[in-house]
Amino acid sequence: MTAPVYTIDVQVDDAFAAEVDADELAQAVTAVLTASRVTAAAVTVVVVDNAQVQQLNRDYRGVDAPTDVLSFAGQEGDAALALPDELADEMAAYLGDIIIAYPYCAAQAARFGVTVAAELRLMAVHGTLHLLGYNHDSAEAEAAMWARQEEILARFGDRGLSARRYEDMGR
Repeated sequence: MTAPVYTIDVQVDDAFAAEVDADELAQAVTAVLTASRVTAAAVTVVVVDNAQVQQLNRDYRGVDAPTDVLSFAGQEGDAALALPDELADEMAAYLGDIIIAYPYCAAQAARFGVTVAAELRLMAVHGTLHLLGYNHDSAEAEAAMWARQEEILARFGDRGLSARRYEDMGR
């Protein structure tokens, strides 16, 4: 069995570089991919301010407000492009982008009494699960996604982070 091949690119806005452990975010994404038995994947994680996330949220979701994390899948639908094999393989492995709002997450961490590092790990795991097709648009789907988050976050010593409900957070 060949070892999985992951390319995790973590980009942190200069304003938050001293506060964010990029390696830890990459490890959180890797933990999801490994637990999900993904053999090859590329993911980009970007940590920015609330204004940038608010603009993306407005432009792509029609919600004019900041949020903690957004996920943008690299592949939408079954559209097949005529690409050279090497590029097609690379594109197939690209799961997408995860955009995290650092100030929003820092405020959430304070509200829920967890470290900012734990909150950022939660967002990286949550965003990666979205890229893998998990969602929380029904009670059943949410229960499955939250259970998966808890399983993966426990590897980092984080417990109970998924117990909160989004509607309880004023979003």
